[in-house]
Amino acid sequence: MIEIKNITKSFNGYIAVDNVSINVKKGTIHGIIGENGAGKTTVIKCLTGIYKPDKGKILIDANEVYENPTVKEKIGYVSDGGSFFNDYNLLSMIKFYSGIYKTFSKEKFDELNNVFNIDTKKKIGRMSKGQKMRISFMLNLSILPEVFVLDEPTSGLDPIAKRQLLNMLTDEVEKRQMTVFISSHHLSELERLCDEISIINNGRITYQSSIDSIKQQVRRFQVLFKNNPDLSSVKDKIEIEKIGSIYYITTDSFDKGLEDTLYSLGAEFIEEIGMNLEEIFIYTHQRRNKI
Repeated sequence: MIEIKNITKSFNGYIAVDNVSINVKKGTIHGIIGENGAGKTTVIKCLTGIYKPDKGKILIDANEVYENPTVKEKIGYVSDGGSFFNDYNLLSMIKFYSGIYKTFSKEKFDELNNVFNIDTKKKIGRMSKGQKMRISFMLNLSILPEVFVLDEPTSGLDPIAKRQLLNMLTDEVEKRQMTVFISSHHLSELERLCDEISIINNGRITYQSSIDSIKQQVRRFQVLFKNNPDLSSVKDKIEIEKIGSIYYITTDSFDKGLEDTLYSLGAEFIEEIGMNLEEIFIYTHQRRNKI
């Protein structure tokens, strides 16, 4: 469905995105995570056709996105903060979207607004950030997009509104096989939501797979040894911390041979400590910056 092929994008000599490739299957939710300035928004703006990559290309259903109105009609895009005509009210924005997108469904909009309950006559310039985010979400979902791209869509939303928005998103994926590409700093939300994750660091993709696969690869153990072991032979792609008599060992390239090696060095017991997506991101980011 979405093919991001070896794209590079620079600004005044600064490489914001460096040879990034991401594939997203139809009807799935793909998350992209990284620290501020890592390149997430640049990837998203290339995907939506706002930026043209310096190298590489982006395809949706085998058609290039940039300067292709036919493809862009299939894309809904919700950005952090959004851009609206402040003197317009919501009724005016509905009319505006209806004129641009032939697929726009007033019935879908009314269905969504029955949940969010935004005053359609209130000027947008007088609305809060959270209300503007709801409006952007509703308008773009009402064009019945085949691809829905969201950049920090829960920014400014209260917990109830976040839950409502994410439920609507998963419902549309299930009902229409809509494809979603989403960026968020709320990693617990993405962990529950996404089929696959890409981690971007300094403009490059460092990990890309399903969340389950990442959790199989990046793992943490607490280990008790009989004596003080020499762990120099197991330090490749491993972080070791000692607290009291317990060693805490984290690896981003786990295989069964690691446990065998630890037992051969005198481990009395090895217990895995579960890691969530946020902990995995922090560990992999710190490790990358040490290399």
